[in-house]
Amino acid sequence: MPKPQQIDHTPEASITTPKEDIANVPKFGWRVNFDHECKDKCDPFVKPRLTHIPELIGLSYRYMKVWIKHKRQGRIMFIDHLNQVTHKPIYGGLIRGIGCPIGGIGCGTIGRGYRGEFCRFQMVPGIYEHTIVPANSFILCIRKNNKTVYQKVLTGGKGKHLKSWEWGFPRQNATYHALYPRSWTVYDIPEFNLKLTCRQISPIFPNDYKDTSFPMAVFVWSVENMGQESLDISITFTFKNGRGVKEDCNPGNWTEPFESEAEGQKVAGMMIRQNIRDMKCTYGIAGSFKNGVDVSTKSQFNPKGSGQDLWEDLSDDGKLKSATDKNKDQPIVNCKTLCSVMLKVLLNILQFLLNLVLPSKERSASTGKGSEIGSAVCLYTTVKPGDKEDLEFTLTWDMPVVHFKARKHKYLRRYARWFGSSGDACPQLCSYALKNYPMWETKIEEWQNPILSNNDGGSLWLDMAEEKDGQIQRKISPTEPEVIQEYGKFGYLEGHEYRMINTYDVHHYASFAFIMLWPKIQLSIQYDMATAVMSEDTTPIVFCMEGNRGIYKTKNAVPHDLGDPEDEPWDKVNAYIVHPTHDWKDLNLKFILQTYRDYSQTQDTDYLKDMYIVCQAVMEHARQWDTDGDGLIENGGYADQTFDAWTMTGVSAYCGGLWLAALKMYIEISRIVGNTEEMKKYAEILDKGKEAFDKKLWNGSYYNYDSSTTSGHDDSVMADQLAGHWFLRASGMEDATIFPPTHVKTALKTIFKNNVMGFENGNMGAINGTRPDGKMDMSSVQSEEFWVGVTYALAANMIQEGMLDEAFQTAWGAYHTCWETYGLQFQTPEAYMLDRNYRSLGYMRPLCVWAMQWALEKFHPHLMKS
Repeated sequence: MPKPQQIDHTPEASITTPKEDIANVPKFGWRVNFDHECKDKCDPFVKPRLTHIPELIGLSYRYMKVWIKHKRQGRIMFIDHLNQVTHKPIYGGLIRGIGCPIGGIGCGTIGRGYRGEFCRFQMVPGIYEHTIVPANSFILCIRKNNKTVYQKVLTGGKGKHLKSWEWGFPRQNATYHALYPRSWTVYDIPEFNLKLTCRQISPIFPNDYKDTSFPMAVFVWSVENMGQESLDISITFTFKNGRGVKEDCNPGNWTEPFESEAEGQKVAGMMIRQNIRDMKCTYGIAGSFKNGVDVSTKSQFNPKGSGQDLWEDLSDDGKLKSATDKNKDQPIVNCKTLCSVMLKVLLNILQFLLNLVLPSKERSASTGKGSEIGSAVCLYTTVKPGDKEDLEFTLTWDMPVVHFKARKHKYLRRYARWFGSSGDACPQLCSYALKNYPMWETKIEEWQNPILSNNDGGSLWLDMAEEKDGQIQRKISPTEPEVIQEYGKFGYLEGHEYRMINTYDVHHYASFAFIMLWPKIQLSIQYDMATAVMSEDTTPIVFCMEGNRGIYKTKNAVPHDLGDPEDEPWDKVNAYIVHPTHDWKDLNLKFILQTYRDYSQTQDTDYLKDMYIVCQAVMEHARQWDTDGDGLIENGGYADQTFDAWTMTGVSAYCGGLWLAALKMYIEISRIVGNTEEMKKYAEILDKGKEAFDKKLWNGSYYNYDSSTTSGHDDSVMADQLAGHWFLRASGMEDATIFPPTHVKTALKTIFKNNVMGFENGNMGAINGTRPDGKMDMSSVQSEEFWVGVTYALAANMIQEGMLDEAFQTAWGAYHTCWETYGLQFQTPEAYMLDRNYRSLGYMRPLCVWAMQWALEKFHPHLMKS
């Protein structure tokens, strides 16, 4: 194991916490210079300990059989262990250097590097492509006395093409600051006494179900002239088709200029038309007309060429001249490949006819096989000494009709409710973005000013679609719950590499973000989950871990997930086939806990009544796991819960605590809906269960991991042993007879001592398991992992119990490791380890950071006021 560097890991020594004020940039956020690099090398987890290998042999064999089957079908495994995203520098690599992503929720997203790269595209529903596209850039041109004196690319690093462009802005002169959903990049150009600030804004703010779904972002460039001479400044935004993958070279891509005055906002820009996996997608880049700002466009350049034409065009006068005039009379097909003169004539006639029907500012020719196409928008202005001017750009994408790999259904992205399904909305989208971004910023500041946090989680916000009279339109089913009719179906990935929708055991932790910020989305997820609970899929399956046979979905069991984008989510649930999750001991209980927690926040009695029949079914299903009648469920001697590589046997602190909390909440739900018979039945079970829980697990310092006597880790200290108590109190319920306050406080102190402070002096978060002497529990791969979401849940629990110092020390360790040491900002993983390994990037569970905010607001409101 590599020896950790001897550096100061304390919050006071944070390398990303702002240390100085920058004008018009927030005081809080994640801030680095362009020359910042994470020195620590870390890799995805691939090498288990020798002692763990025997239990993984069968799993590996069965996994490979399924992996090969998927490969032959042209599909990707729901967890593709053979093609993990590696950890390399962003220049020439894949994931390090990620910054704040752009776009709304559920509409696709595009990542940004902190040096300005456009990277990590998620246009295909549920699929991430970890690529970098150097052709997507901003270029600065400075002119004095009608002469270009400076021209440089401001974003990213040099690729293998566009060699005529001048790359390499001095890293020491640029600073990046992110506070999701906005970021600021400050460029100092001392030789011209010039300062540029690019403010990036995406339309994400709480309790909004319209703009927050829109596929757009705005880039406001503030240009400040601190010198003694006027400067002519232009900034050019370049963009190309595709996502940086081989498919970009498929034929049939083309560009088209546009002007729009929709929303009363005049803009001009370029559209890039393309197909992405047989789904129509248009990119739109545009600039805003303002007094003193000249807008020019270039309809096409070759992203795989030298870039000389565009570069020299800019250098000539700081503006762009469209390339369409040069290509106006060229046929769409290259006639050099045709032998017949007659065919050449016919093709030119075809081109002439196209010129008659196309607008005067015509589209470009379509690309041929092996070619790509880019376009550009330039904003030009004069900045007098001591003045500041703003240049406003937007990037939008219009991909309204989507499908999953199985192609059973078509869906409309939610934003199509306002912008239609034709795929021609980019001009309107651009106008809307540039008109409304000030309103977005106001709402973002109103949200963030009282508190001072992100997850780019591969989200989908959809409506079912149908074709009628040749048009794709929203399909409204009278049997759908009203909340889904109004707010649509919402799904998000378990992780960038764990490609399952709404993984419920993990969403349990993340759900605080939704119930706090977009409660209707949380309710929509619950309604979809309720429908899935009552369903059954008898398709036979062999589970990978033990090789046991079963069916895909058992009735009255909460599914692990709602499906894989490589199949047909919502129709085909339980993409996860490692374990038989109908027998997982936590899933059903988490449905009860979330149902009541949601009710406690919304006070929506209709919702509670709608969920009640499902609650009855899942509780009755769960009762069978009490095998000895002591009022407690027993784990089955395998990893039958969210820690799916960490075996539990008999009564466990994790599942037993969740069961007691679920009993308490279910009794209360039954009281509210008036079912006294259920109240009485489950109250008797609770009375027996809480007594057995204390007797079998409490050892005076903490709750034992489980009640087995032969596992060798039954007395381990589990960081998440109080998960049931945490959720119970978070939902406004307390019962000192279930979790005595002295037990809770003592257990939290033990966890803090062993699992937090025992590693890197408390600067790594909470390790999942330790032995009583404080050493790492090495009985499982997962017992020696630090789970970010569990760390935040533990911190939230500590906040609820008044242990504020311990809570923030615990949470700091997770932030420090991911965002400062390992360089995994804006792609927080599920887990990391002491040996610099991580697992599953862009994971769902870390959204549990919002449970900390929940706890502060509910239990320490005076701190929020101050």
